[in-house]
Amino acid sequence: MSERAKQPNSRNCFVCGLENPVGLRLAFYAVAPDEVVSEIVLPAHYQGYPGVVHGGIVASMLDEIVGRAAMGGEETRFMMTARLQIRYRKPVPIEQPLRLMGKLVQRRGKVSEARGELWLPDGSLGAEADALLVDLPEMPGEPVDWESLGWKVYPD
Repeated sequence: MSERAKQPNSRNCFVCGLENPVGLRLAFYAVAPDEVVSEIVLPAHYQGYPGVVHGGIVASMLDEIVGRAAMGGEETRFMMTARLQIRYRKPVPIEQPLRLMGKLVQRRGKVSEARGELWLPDGSLGAEADALLVDLPEMPGEPVDWESLGWKVYPD
């Protein structure tokens, strides 16, 4: 993969929902097979201590980037996080450019492992996560029309 391929967003997800008035509205891009990136500048209303992003917001972003890395290429796999281990390395600054990177480590049937990293403006690692994810169980009944529910690629 030589260029960035935008992944779908949703309407209401806290992390990627474009219509969520309190959400982060992150956009995600596949940059290689099983590798995803996102960039964001978080406003002050997501801070914990003055000038520092709240740890729960950092955890939410890392949870989403590992899930995005494990979603797959041609056919989207919806997964849920079974375990998320986070290491907070440095304070993550508010109102500065941040870069998230996610990579699928291993897939075994319906279980995947992925790694996420949050990089600070100075190029240092602010936080990292290792995740165990499992495929969502099949929904009974008719196939779900995800696009009609707002899950689609929206233009930048």
